[in-house]
Amino acid sequence: MSADIEGVCGISAWEEARKDHPSYGPFRRQMQAEVSAACDGALAAGATALTVKDAHGSARNLAATELPAPTQLIRGWSGHPYGMVQGLESTHAAALFIGYHGRAGGGGNPLAHTMSSQRLAEVRLNGEATSEYRIHAWACALEDVPVAFVSGDQSLCEEVAALSPDTVTFATKWGEGASQQSLHPDEAIEGIRDGVRSALAAPQPAPLQIPDSFELEVRYKDHTLAYARSFYPGAERSDPHTVRLSSDDYFEVLRALLFLM
Repeated sequence: MSADIEGVCGISAWEEARKDHPSYGPFRRQMQAEVSAACDGALAAGATALTVKDAHGSARNLAATELPAPTQLIRGWSGHPYGMVQGLESTHAAALFIGYHGRAGGGGNPLAHTMSSQRLAEVRLNGEATSEYRIHAWACALEDVPVAFVSGDQSLCEEVAALSPDTVTFATKWGEGASQQSLHPDEAIEGIRDGVRSALAAPQPAPLQIPDSFELEVRYKDHTLAYARSFYPGAERSDPHTVRLSSDDYFEVLRALLFLM
């Protein structure tokens, strides 16, 4: 299970996602509650082992004491290219994404971004603007692990439905511009618990199909970052703000993203 915060119920401003801000507390607790509900749903469906990757910011948002046994929690960042799905192995039966959000350049969530809200304006793969969901669902596909369930904002759920119709989704919120309308937090928690249980009790969807080759484009908000990152092996600048890399190896794409961020 990979857990983020910008797609949890109610959150609508960057201050609410930042650990050092007074507004952070209630939304950390909602993140914790949604992840715990997903764990409860997985256990109810018969899961015997659970690994959760805290995948927001410092990756030190979730408390192991608030998760049901036998859940194991990964906090912090190791630097592995799998990033938000660090710890993923081919032995896992399914992946769950909780609190995910829409992509950079998209609407529907004031906190929409891809990988870095501060540095990156957009990430494109094979000409399409992409989300953290798609980047990490393809990482799951490298291990032949299906993504069974995704919760987050409505715009993300629509993307998931288009790419993987058999993946169960649950929208916690929706909106336009800087506004956000959300379910009641208790309703979101219940919906995630029930959604995960149903998703894991049903036949699993196929993992996303990995393309044969990749054209990665990373567009920076600051052109000076693009210049500095363009020295990554095999990369080049296509314009003052954009670094491009071609590869037939998706793991290399993930490794490049880690450094290009």
